[in-house]
Amino acid sequence: MNLDVLNTIAPVAAIVGLAGVAGWVYTTWLRVKNGYPLENSWGKAVYPRTNDEAMERVKLISQENAQLRAELGSVKDRLAVVERIVTDESHRVAAEIEALRRPAN
Repeated sequence: MNLDVLNTIAPVAAIVGLAGVAGWVYTTWLRVKNGYPLENSWGKAVYPRTNDEAMERVKLISQENAQLRAELGSVKDRLAVVERIVTDESHRVAAEIEALRRPAN
């Protein structure tokens, strides 16, 4: 091999290697920043230690999730009533409304 070719390839190889390492460091930083699990050399997830702040966030998110599920259930019930009113025949709905207006015996 010619010495000029070797002098040209060595810096390019070093730059490519450094770019690869910099890319790996950057993607690892992005994973940590956004909460994705890290992976070891075998591809298994390595979870960081949990702290009290993270556990509190999980509790708050779980409570909010339960509240939103309850609200979604009530919205589904209301939507079912609206769908029944819209799809039923108009005289049946009118009869049900009139039955509700009549005083109970």
